[in-house]
Amino acid sequence: MQVTETLNEGLKRGYTITVSAAELDAKVQEKLVEAQPEIEIKGFRKGKVPLAILRKQFGQRLLGDAMQDAIDGAMRDHFEATGHRPAVQPDVKMTNEDWKEGDDVVVAMTYEALPDIPEVDLGSVTLERLVVKAEDEAVQDALKNLAETAQSFDDKDGAAEEGDQVVIDFLGKVDGEAFDGGAAEDYPLVLGSNSFIPGFETQLVGAKAGDELNVNVTFPEEYGAQNLAGKDAVFECKVKAVKAPKAAEINDDLAKQFGAESLDALKTQIAERLEAEYKGAARAVMKRALLDQLDDLVKFDLPPSLVEAEAQQIAHQLWHEENPEVQGHNHGEIEVKDEHKTLAERRVRLGLLLAEVGRKAEVEVTDAEMTQAVLAQARQYPGQERAFFEFVQKNAAVQQQLRAPIFEDKVVDHIVEGANVTDKEVSKDDLQKAVEALDQM
Repeated sequence: MQVTETLNEGLKRGYTITVSAAELDAKVQEKLVEAQPEIEIKGFRKGKVPLAILRKQFGQRLLGDAMQDAIDGAMRDHFEATGHRPAVQPDVKMTNEDWKEGDDVVVAMTYEALPDIPEVDLGSVTLERLVVKAEDEAVQDALKNLAETAQSFDDKDGAAEEGDQVVIDFLGKVDGEAFDGGAAEDYPLVLGSNSFIPGFETQLVGAKAGDELNVNVTFPEEYGAQNLAGKDAVFECKVKAVKAPKAAEINDDLAKQFGAESLDALKTQIAERLEAEYKGAARAVMKRALLDQLDDLVKFDLPPSLVEAEAQQIAHQLWHEENPEVQGHNHGEIEVKDEHKTLAERRVRLGLLLAEVGRKAEVEVTDAEMTQAVLAQARQYPGQERAFFEFVQKNAAVQQQLRAPIFEDKVVDHIVEGANVTDKEVSKDDLQKAVEALDQM
């Protein structure tokens, strides 16, 4: 087998791989010997069929497999010898298209090699970690929100207002005919909750207990039930009670509703939760600062194919964000602009750098971490969790999509451990401004 270099330009590489006819024949013979013990042909005992007969009957069928094995082996040996790692799947083409049995096999292989990535002095990275304490005011605000969610409703005299609860019987009709799911009795509806069809709740504002009225609405075009989508409907409503909201008292009883032993214990839980949220936001700010430093610290050649693919993906994503009404890919070609290419270069550079740092540090995503990631995604498909698990198990690309962000975060943590990090205590507002600034960069 012979490998000859034909291209060496930047990260682009090209080679001609020649597999001699003799080597190919030896591969076929090897496969015949391997298969011989399991083959049974009339007139011969199992495993005793002469190789000459096997070659006559199965040789042509095994020739393609032998050719592929030989080429794969040559590529594998080449990458082990050179240390090259292709940025994307190598392009491999047979050059002697008029090949016939007995000829040498000549294959052209081209690819872009991943660049040599320089070492990063993690000790030279300097970071600031924002620290926010849960202030009493924030804890009290959270308690008030909890009290509102635990609110009750008391009967009131007078007309219903936004935020009040009306208890109603209703019967919905389209074209004068009642439809399935369009009726209920003693239904408690909070006005302003937007839990009913648009326009329904606003027509009940001002109603009083004992009132009977018709509510006229139009089902949205995208309504789930196709027989109702876009249709005009009339709901015959009887208001049986009007109730005003009453926030729960902030005391030990409220705390017990939320699983805490006492109000003080609930305050502690709230403070811990708030500080965990602050910590997550502060980490995002610090991660951006780290990536900015790494982008300035390390420069190296980038595989053009990776940059081009990333730029196209960025352009496509941004176009859809600007045109949310367009679903799928039924649109014209999207122009890749210079700003897309610049962002793509940053993402590819940082992606390759973090991958190399992680590889050298032997960072791995554990099975338990992958399971947690799959569980988190599966929750988005209630009732179809098992099907989602099976889909992930069979789809390597989806597995990689779930693994990539976990790996990146673990590499970031590894870099932070070796960096010079100082804590800076700031207010919640200062942290919020820092987080908002991330979207403006």
